[in-house]
Amino acid sequence: MNATELPPYPRDGYLPIEDHGLIGDGTTAALVGRDGSISWLCIPRFDSDALFCGLLDHRNGGSFTVAPENLTGATQRYEPDTGVLVTDLSGPEGRVRVTDALTFRAGADLSEDAPAGRGELLRIVEVVEGRVRLRVRLEPRGDAECRPHAAGLQLRLQRRPDLEPHLASSLPLAGLDTTHELSAGERHHLILSWESAGHRFHPRPPEELLADTIAVWRDWMRSFRYQGPQTALVRRSAITLKMMDYTATGAMIAAPTSSLPEAIGGPRNWDYRYAWIRDAAFSVYALAQIGMGHEAEGFLGWVLDAVDRAGRPRVLYDVDGHAPPPEWHDPGLEGYRGSAPVRWGNAAAEQRQHDVFGEIMDCAWQWVRRGGALEPALWDRLRRLVEAAAREWQTPDHGIWEVRTPGRPFTYSAALCAVALDRGARMARSMGMETDARRWEMECERIRTAILEQAWDPHQQTLTEHLGGGGIDASLLALPLRRVIPADHPRMVATTRAVVRRLGAGDGLLFRYLPDESPDGLAGHEGAFLLCSFWLADNLLGQGERDAAMELFESLCARASPLGLLPEQIDPGSGAFLGNFPQAFSHVGLISTGINLGRT
Repeated sequence: MNATELPPYPRDGYLPIEDHGLIGDGTTAALVGRDGSISWLCIPRFDSDALFCGLLDHRNGGSFTVAPENLTGATQRYEPDTGVLVTDLSGPEGRVRVTDALTFRAGADLSEDAPAGRGELLRIVEVVEGRVRLRVRLEPRGDAECRPHAAGLQLRLQRRPDLEPHLASSLPLAGLDTTHELSAGERHHLILSWESAGHRFHPRPPEELLADTIAVWRDWMRSFRYQGPQTALVRRSAITLKMMDYTATGAMIAAPTSSLPEAIGGPRNWDYRYAWIRDAAFSVYALAQIGMGHEAEGFLGWVLDAVDRAGRPRVLYDVDGHAPPPEWHDPGLEGYRGSAPVRWGNAAAEQRQHDVFGEIMDCAWQWVRRGGALEPALWDRLRRLVEAAAREWQTPDHGIWEVRTPGRPFTYSAALCAVALDRGARMARSMGMETDARRWEMECERIRTAILEQAWDPHQQTLTEHLGGGGIDASLLALPLRRVIPADHPRMVATTRAVVRRLGAGDGLLFRYLPDESPDGLAGHEGAFLLCSFWLADNLLGQGERDAAMELFESLCARASPLGLLPEQIDPGSGAFLGNFPQAFSHVGLISTGINLGRT
C-alpha cells in the first residue's frame, strides 16, 4: 500500500484529505500530510483544543512542518503492523525520510485499560541521499513564545496557558522557524512533549523510543485473527481503530477530526471526536471477531458505565463518559478549503434518538454473552430502557442521521426499539423472568409487523424511511444486520434493489438519503456514505449474491488511500475523500463485511 512518488498537489492551499496519514497513542492522534506537515493534533487528548489545525485553516490553524525546501515528490508508508508512519520527501538535490510516531511507554500493553502514551510526538529525520535544505517550522494555533531550554525550546501558548510544550531537537533551533543544510547519512530528531511540560519521563534516546513504540504495536497485533479477503487492509483497519480507542476508558471516538466537510464549501461540518453509542454494537462485533476481545469488552464496559452514570441514555459522550461540550462555531478558522463553519462540540448529544435503546441493550446482551455480570442497579436501568422502547417506538425522533428538523417516526429507530425488546427478553429469560420476556417478545414482534406493513410503499416496492411512508433511506440496509428483518425476506430484497436504484451514486456508492425527499434541515448536499455500501454488500451476501457482494467489497477496498485509510464519505464525481478522517465506522464496515465474506 505504498503510492508512486508524486509531488503533493494542494488545492486552495490544502492537501487532499486522502494525502494524510494517521498516528496515535490511545490518548490523542495526529494527521501527517504527504508534504511533511502535521496539520492536526489536539493535546492532551482527542477532544482537547487543537494545537495544530492547519487542516481547517492553512493560514491561521497552525502546523508542524519538517520538509525539504522546493519539495518535488513524496510517498508515505507505515512500518508494518504499527502506527508508525514513514514519509519520504524529495527535493531538487536529495531525499529525506521523516519517521513519525506518538510514542508509547516501553513495554506498554495496549490490551490494558490504561494510558500507554508518553505524551510526546517523535519525528526522526534521515537524509537518504544527496543534499537537502531542510525547513523545520513549528506554528501552534495562536501566538506562541519560546525560550531556550534543555537542548531545545520551551513554548508558551497564548491559547493554552495550562500547557507548556517542550521541543527537544538534535538540530540547533534559534526559534520556531529554522533552515538546515544536511547531507546524506545525517540523522536527527525532534521530540515535542506536553505531559507536565516534558518532565514526566526521563529523556531517552529517540531510537529507543521508536523501537519501543514499534514493539508495543507488534505485540498488540499478535492477537489479530482473520480469515477472509483483503487481509492486509483488514490488518490496517484494526490498527486504525486502535488509534481511535481512548485506552484509559475504552471509549472509541468516531473520528479524530472535526469539521472536515461532507461537500466542499458546504455547511455540513461536524465534530466527531466523541464516542457514539450506536457505533458500539457494530464496533464490538467487528473487533471481537478479529481477536480484539479486550477492546470489545472495554467498549461495552464504557457504554454501560456511561449509561449507569448518566441515569438516562445519551446519543454520544466524551471519552470520559460525560456529556460533550455545547456545539459552537469558530469564527477564527475558515474551514477546509473554505468550508465554513468550523464546529467544536456536537449538538446531537441533546437530540431524541430512539435507536439508542437498541444500541445499549445490544451492548448489554453482548456483555452478558461474553460472561459479564449485571449488578441489580444497572439491570434496573436497562429494564427501564426496554420499557421506554416499548412505549416510544412510534413517536418521532431525530433518527440515525441526526436530522436537524422536527422529528419523524423513523423506521430505523423503530427497528432498534425492537432490538431493545429482543435483547431485553433474552436477558430476562436468562434470569428466569419469564413474564417480562414473553411480554417484550410480543411487543418486538408487533414492531416487526408494523415495519413490514406501515413502512412499506407498494408503489415504490420498498420500505421507507419512516412509518407511514416517506423517502428511501440507506439505513434500512442495517435491519438485517441487527436481526430485525432477514436479508432474504421478499420486502428486504425489494428494498435493497430500491436503495440501489434511488440512492445509487455510481460504482457501488450510495447516498444516505436524498435531502429533497427527506429534509434534514441543512443547506447543501453531501457525498456518498461509505458505510452504507458495506451494508449493501452484506445484504447482497445474505440474499445469495456472493459474487456481487465480493465485487462490491473489492471495489470499496480499492477506494482506500495508499495507506489503507478510509473517510466517512466519497465524492462520487472525483473519488475524493470527504468528511472526517479516518472514519471508524467505515473501517468497522470493511472488517465486518470481510468477516461475512470469509465465512462463505
